[in-house]
Amino acid sequence: MNKENKKLGMGLGALLNTKNQNNNNINKIDITNIYPNKKQPRKNFEEKEIKELSESIKNQGLIQPIVVREAPNNTYEIVAGERRWRACQMAGLHSINCVVMSVDEKNIYELALIENIQRENLNIVEEAQAYKNLIQLNNIKSEDLSKKIGKSSSHISNLIRILELDDEIHQMIIDKKISMGHARALIGVPNAIDKAREIFEKKLSVRDVEKSTSKHKQVRKKQKEKDPNISDLEKELSDKIGLRTEIEFSDNGSSGSLKLYYSDLNQLDEIMKRLKK
Repeated sequence: MNKENKKLGMGLGALLNTKNQNNNNINKIDITNIYPNKKQPRKNFEEKEIKELSESIKNQGLIQPIVVREAPNNTYEIVAGERRWRACQMAGLHSINCVVMSVDEKNIYELALIENIQRENLNIVEEAQAYKNLIQLNNIKSEDLSKKIGKSSSHISNLIRILELDDEIHQMIIDKKISMGHARALIGVPNAIDKAREIFEKKLSVRDVEKSTSKHKQVRKKQKEKDPNISDLEKELSDKIGLRTEIEFSDNGSSGSLKLYYSDLNQLDEIMKRLKK
């Protein structure tokens, strides 16, 4: 086991506190009283995989109990082991062995994420979304999350950036039609979907894509290095209309766009009223 996996294993063991569990800690619970974790990072469960596990459970029984926490009305929410729970349902079991633990709302998502990472259950997009949700939920930085789950901060940041791309590109990553390297090169590129399709059809290398997108990214970089006069104008507009504004120029600087940002629907309604006047 490599150093990173060791850290993950220690983290899950410490959080679940089940390293020294024995049969006295295991409860038999009616399977109909158990429901999935709403914050489960994994969204896709392969039917073939569940069916194979179900056959194994029919023949050998459930060797590893699932981990649950108590919920209202004598029900239990899964903390770790949804795949096993699904397979037990398919196998027709009426009750299953569970370890019942106390977990607060803040930690349950973290536990589910760590278990899935350990088992390599998540696809790249699910993993990225899980990292983003954890950072927002716990109000932490990627560096802090890195220490918790044993993944590098750069790995977490790079994955989260993938979420900026369109859903169709996400599916292409999941289906392994394009690689993570391809996807990173497409971030911030216009018509990224068309480019992603071209990558798949022409079997372009990551280097090919980086070359073809570098010009656009250089232009974007220059745009970000905004003229102080433009920044002052943005601030003046923002102060006057009470909304954050952004001015962007085209490549030749002769035209551009003005963006208004709203934080809720009331502000949007106000913008529409002003424009109609």
